[in-house]
Amino acid sequence: MAEVLTIGEPMGLFVADEAVALKDANHFTKYVCGAEVNFSIGLSRLEHKVSYISRVGKDPIGEHIVDFLNASGIDTSYVVTDPDNLTGMQFKEKVTDGHDPFVANYRRHTAFSHFDPKDLDKIKWDGIKHVHVTGIPAALSDSCCAAAERLMKDARAHGATVSFDPNLRPMLWPNKEKMVATLNKLADNADLVLPGLGEGETLIGTRNPKEIADFYIGKGAKQVVIKLGGADGAYGKTKDGEEFNVPSFKVEKVVDTVGAGDGFAVGTVSALLEGKSLKEAARRGAAIGALAIMVAGDNEGLPTRDKLEKFMAQ
Repeated sequence: MAEVLTIGEPMGLFVADEAVALKDANHFTKYVCGAEVNFSIGLSRLEHKVSYISRVGKDPIGEHIVDFLNASGIDTSYVVTDPDNLTGMQFKEKVTDGHDPFVANYRRHTAFSHFDPKDLDKIKWDGIKHVHVTGIPAALSDSCCAAAERLMKDARAHGATVSFDPNLRPMLWPNKEKMVATLNKLADNADLVLPGLGEGETLIGTRNPKEIADFYIGKGAKQVVIKLGGADGAYGKTKDGEEFNVPSFKVEKVVDTVGAGDGFAVGTVSALLEGKSLKEAARRGAAIGALAIMVAGDNEGLPTRDKLEKFMAQ
């Protein structure tokens, strides 16, 4: 039985095998990507049971995604197959110097963008302790936004805690104003908010971690952890006024930065589910974020519990 729910768009990911401009690449390696996919896989590798809520096309990519999720130990009972619309895809360039890779998205009018909030009616809440939502579904369509908001509210009504990672995707929004207003409204339904420092600047207008935390605590969050980026680690604050900083972990070589924030969410949420303090949870988040950026692919670096414990003990 699952203890965690998340909702999002899984996509086929094709990463270039050659370190050239994406338009010049001829050979690609296939993966599965999506912020919520990464989150689900990360929790599953740490032996937490996750159910994924989504919609994929009745096509080879959609079929591959469902097989991949099942093989990763993720429950797909709430993944709907859409016979009329295609599964989303991404193409990503190969990088060798650690900078953010260029990514081409193909996710307009995809199967998930037609997600019907009524599909949430079939969720069985017995045993669900936590729901994780990112800001990405809200950007894809009005129905996806409504579904994300309803899921968060339903979770609270059923006694589950809610985490929210803004996970900004400006290219998916018609304008900055709608993005900011929508995501800050979604945050009203979260117990834990996990913005990055740059996201805080966009959503609130400040790079001061304490001011960002106070903003979301003022909106009802019980806990806020801000990813400071690079070697700066993270800053956290609770509604009771507890504050802390956690350092980053040493990274031998940055291979691919995509998925670091999702890894941070995995570490933080998993630790809180296990009864650890918010500071301990943020430290685990920093560790998994570091592991995530040392390998290619969006979720290949997410660790098993044994690998995580060894890395944190070094």
